[in-house]
Amino acid sequence: MTYEALLKQAEKESISIFETDQIGKLHGLYVDNTITINSKLETNAEKACVLAEELGHYYTTYGNILDQNNVSNRKQERRARGWAYEKLVSMTSLIEASKQGIRNRYELSEFLGVPEWFIEEAIQYYKGKYGLYLEKDNYIVYFEPLGVMEKLKE
Repeated sequence: MTYEALLKQAEKESISIFETDQIGKLHGLYVDNTITINSKLETNAEKACVLAEELGHYYTTYGNILDQNNVSNRKQERRARGWAYEKLVSMTSLIEASKQGIRNRYELSEFLGVPEWFIEEAIQYYKGKYGLYLEKDNYIVYFEPLGVMEKLKE
């Protein structure tokens, strides 16, 4: 999903989006139906990752979770990131990429419109959630090494 598509989703939810360099080292921040994106981010792919995570906060978390020393806050942060991974690097998109002949993380990054580091984080997230693979429809998505196999029809 592109940065522009995520902006449209935010608009449908009546969430205001601002880009500014006034949020310090933070890449993004969600507060009271407003998402602020750090304007120093260089690409729309990076902005899409940040916006997806901040939308994840909108859909999955509550309250001020800036203090990451608090276990509850870390869990909420992980939930929001998981939402972003599942939005931008979904199982369906991994299967579609395989069908399109995409065979490495660079090509996958281009296909999905996200940086390679985000794909790596998403794969680690999925491994933690599902183990080494997940069966979806008529496919098996392997996370280590990353690959998709179509099941043989009986």
